[in-house]
Amino acid sequence: MDPTVLLEDFCDAVERRDGARFAALFCEDGTYHDVFYGLFAGREKIARMIDDWFYRTATDFRWDMHDPVCDGRTLYARYTFSYKSLLPEAQGARAMFEGVAIMRLRDGLIAEYSEVANVGTGFVDMSFAPERIARILGRQAGALKARPEMARHLLSPAPPPPSPRSPAAPRARPGG
Repeated sequence: MDPTVLLEDFCDAVERRDGARFAALFCEDGTYHDVFYGLFAGREKIARMIDDWFYRTATDFRWDMHDPVCDGRTLYARYTFSYKSLLPEAQGARAMFEGVAIMRLRDGLIAEYSEVANVGTGFVDMSFAPERIARILGRQAGALKARPEMARHLLSPAPPPPSPRSPAAPRARPGG
């Protein structure tokens, strides 16, 4: 499937609350890792994520993908995303987010979806209390630190790198 068509169908299915159409963009064993709700595996659970989870506390979704880059195996796209929050503290505010969608593709379908999202803007839009924001971001920090690719970043500080000049190298003198 053409990446631009895939992204248009992806966004349109969310905005129309069409979980079945959304899930059809995924492989049978596809996964969607949502920054808020976590992992959904398989088309049935992905469809339910759209029809139930997304629309449980929000309505009037708007999702746009920008500047897609695809090599046939991985599709990246910057996105803007918003919805009208139904949470009491939001008082009907539109919560706005931006991020980057990362899609691993197989046979023209999405095998894995994950994202890196700036969630802070939406939390402010919805008037979340600082303590609530800290709890949510704390969970995200823990999940990031648990990923295998972060292991090197969690090591004790490494010794400083060697000096760019060795002790035996002569120092350059001004003028000669």
